[in-house]
Amino acid sequence: MGSKKDDIYANRMDKIADFAFDRNVADVFDDMLHRSIPGYDAVIHQVGAFAARYVQPNTNIYDLGCSLGAATFAVRNSVDAAGCVIIPVDLSEDMIGRFERRLQRHKGVLTVQPRCMDISELPIENASLVVMNFTLQFIDTGLKDRIVQNIFNGLRPLGALILSEKIVFEDAAMQQFIEQSYFDFKRYNGYNDLEISQKRDALENVLKLETTQAHVERLKRVGFSTVACWYQNLNFASFIAVKAPASND
Repeated sequence: MGSKKDDIYANRMDKIADFAFDRNVADVFDDMLHRSIPGYDAVIHQVGAFAARYVQPNTNIYDLGCSLGAATFAVRNSVDAAGCVIIPVDLSEDMIGRFERRLQRHKGVLTVQPRCMDISELPIENASLVVMNFTLQFIDTGLKDRIVQNIFNGLRPLGALILSEKIVFEDAAMQQFIEQSYFDFKRYNGYNDLEISQKRDALENVLKLETTQAHVERLKRVGFSTVACWYQNLNFASFIAVKAPASND
């Protein structure tokens, strides 16, 4: 995959800075994703499958918080609808820069137009598919409704949003059980207790996690007619939300 091993938190740190999508993270991000997100490959594979089903000709496809472009490439490998454009968006210049270099080596039919910008300022227009994988969890809670509403407004009838997130549980005992199981998953993938602890501290002030219920309620509140949690593995879940057909259909 062309990624270095993630050893960012392998050495003890006197002060742990908030997690950021900088050059150090971009360099190891592939390894970090696969060792830190249970079922990540399954989510990306299904993004491609959903794209084949929901992408409409002559529409835009958005990959919000695209990082190194895994979802973009999955869509590009699965869709050949005429006149479609994929718009991957990320605020990190380091991520976009590495993604653009990968894009030069990737063959595909669909045009790809990467943008380095804040997704809260992005107009969503003429979209048939929007993917937001593990991105909303880094956004302040007060902005989440506005961003998801903007996505809904910019989707065409029968367009879909795929939203993947790390989640929390209302029940304290379940939260503790799943969290400890997740740490076991990371240990199995080669992270030691120091790495797990230091990364958890780095993410403490950065992640704005919510329950499955909160995500489903938001998606319904902004107007989606069909909402489902199609996948969950430990404390990571993915949702699909579909906009109703036009009233004259």
